[in-house]
Amino acid sequence: MDYTIKFIWDDEADVWYSCSDDVPITLESESIDTLIKRVREALPEMIELNHLDSPKNVYYLIHERKGIMI
Repeated sequence: MDYTIKFIWDDEADVWYSCSDDVPITLESESIDTLIKRVREALPEMIELNHLDSPKNVYYLIHERKGIMI
């Protein structure tokens, strides 16, 4: 089992946030480094609490979301 965690920049809120289709883990931080650290610390507990299989691999994808001008 592989898990993918996405890190997305929210221009409007001025923060990075994490999300995943594999593990319910949504956190935010002003710093990408801090957010990655928080996700790494919280991930094992979220996997256990949700009775998920231990991951073989965890992939971190960093995306930058641009603000939309109308």
